[in-house]
Order: sequence, then C-alpha cells, then structure tokens
Amino acid sequence: MAARREVEIVALHVSPVHAYEGRPSDGPRPDPEPVSRDHVEIRAQLGIVGDRFFNHRAHRNAAITLIAAESLDPWPVDPLLARRNIVVRGFDVDSLPRGTIFSLDTGDGPVRFEVHRRANPCAWMDAVIAPGAFKALRGKGGIRTVPLDDGVLRVGKAALAIVGA
Repeated sequence: MAARREVEIVALHVSPVHAYEGRPSDGPRPDPEPVSRDHVEIRAQLGIVGDRFFNHRAHRNAAITLIAAESLDPWPVDPLLARRNIVVRGFDVDSLPRGTIFSLDTGDGPVRFEVHRRANPCAWMDAVIAPGAFKALRGKGGIRTVPLDDGVLRVGKAALAIVGA
C-alpha cells in the first residue's frame, strides 16, 4: 500500500515556448498566451499536452517538472516564474531520489510519475525572482519526471502517494 499525503497543487504551467533563453539582462521572451492553467492533460511518456517539452525526444525522461512551493516562499512572487509545470505545497519534492515513482490525484484518478533528475535552477532566477535566488534555489529547484499514465491534474487539493522506487 502506498503512503498517501494531502498536498495542494498551487499552480500549473504550460507554455509552448521557452521564455528564458539568451541573456537574463535582455529579459524573458513574452509568452504568446497565458501559461497558468486550472487543469492540464497529461499523456504517458509524452508530457503535458501543449507544453514545449511534450513529445520532445530530448526531454522524454524530463518532460514534466515539479517544484515545492515552499522553495519559493522566501520571495513574494508568482510561483509560475520558476517555469516548473507543477507547483505543489505540502511535500518536499526535492527529497525524492532518482527512480522514485509517485502519483498525484486531484479527483480524476491518480497519475504516476517517475523521477529522473533534478531540475537545477539557472541564472534567470536572479533576474525574474530576485537577486540571489539562483544560489538560494540550488538543491531546491525541483525535479524532472516522466509521466507513466494518461490523466488530468487540477489546481487545488491533491493526494500524493509514493508508490515505488
């Protein structure tokens, strides 16, 4: 039986383009459409429908990123600025080792993910969050995962379960 805990999905981010390319001093590229979503469609092995990493060969094992909202709490900023797909409050996602399988369920059934590597912060964090954020987020920048199931996630209360390693 998997250990379940109640968490909250505070933000879902989907963008068809990279906003943080080039030099941070030049500023981010504007998104062609709002990136905030109240729900996302996930496809096994492919990622989030509509996201820049969906079915992207180079990102098959890192198609969906998660970050703990608590990592961003030192700064009163929109959690979407970290450009992670899923921002979850109530669980330290950075504590999950590579190979861990966990699920999130917001009421439409569980969606399993496998942790593949860390989502390290970049110098852009100093430009869009606050000076010093890049260094402060080392080790707390989130995780890159591959989805193992098709499903839907929604902003709001969720159940997180560690289902294997």
